[in-house]
Amino acid sequence: MPTVAITDYTFSDLSLEEAVLRPVGVEVVSFKEKRSPAELAELVRNADAVIAQFAPVNADVVHAMTKAKAIVRYGVGYDNVDCAAARECGIPVCNIPDYCIDEVADHALAFILAITRQVVPNALHLRQGHWGLATPLSSMASLKHLTVGIVGFGRIGRDVVTRLLAFKAKVLVYDPVVGADEIARSGAVAVASFEELLAHSDIVSPHCPSTPKTKQLFNAAAFAKMKAGSIFINVGRGDLADSAAVTAALQSGHLAGAALDVFDPEPIPADHPIRTMPNVILAAHIASASPPSVKTLRESAARIALQAVRGELPPNIVNGVTAPR
Repeated sequence: MPTVAITDYTFSDLSLEEAVLRPVGVEVVSFKEKRSPAELAELVRNADAVIAQFAPVNADVVHAMTKAKAIVRYGVGYDNVDCAAARECGIPVCNIPDYCIDEVADHALAFILAITRQVVPNALHLRQGHWGLATPLSSMASLKHLTVGIVGFGRIGRDVVTRLLAFKAKVLVYDPVVGADEIARSGAVAVASFEELLAHSDIVSPHCPSTPKTKQLFNAAAFAKMKAGSIFINVGRGDLADSAAVTAALQSGHLAGAALDVFDPEPIPADHPIRTMPNVILAAHIASASPPSVKTLRESAARIALQAVRGELPPNIVNGVTAPR
């Protein structure tokens, strides 16, 4: 009987995946929590396809796969999978690129509105028995009077732009692989360089994948180039930003605030100073969450794995493998 191995999952069970796979004779084997690479290697050794959520599918785990015809990532990002090792082995790595576009774009806008309108401090202020503004008047802003810089003009970046324009913000976009005319047609303004975007934005929000070129793109040098008193939003990947640099920029006051759904590392350590900063909004990597999006994610991953088990070339291949294993 063909087998799909699931390295880890945060769902209550695997009923959705099993509903796709078991009726056609595919068995599901899995771990619930993250395990060691050695344990993962044993789990995937004889699997016909592998689905991974957050477990590190490193080169040792990939090379242990004797039969796998695909590795499918639960999500848009795939930086926990060694794509180069999989390519060497002829194993396609696939993601789910379009399951949570609206959710993440909504979450980015929610963060931007919450921090510019000081929603959290004012709610806490009132809950504590006070009345009136919880923060200085200067911290209350309208998007109509702000410039928002978006790094990355992919599916989510485009939807964030659309939402911001509806709130009358001026939107700058930096994406070196998208033409200025295409960005202009959206109503945003293309900028020629990352540095130009940083220098002219009141709020900066990255919506690019985690790659060797973008990891820690937001480092100490980048934050120094942002306006004093600007705001950093991140609902993308935690390692797009140097966490120590984010923390230092907030502590120094150069950043007036931040709203972060992702961090590096995750979970954020219990004693990390960013957890207690009053000018920071934090969430536990939940921007993609909604019942429809999670259902789509899980069923899509199972269907892609099934295609691979059947010997078909699966969709959404991110590591350049062009033929079934």
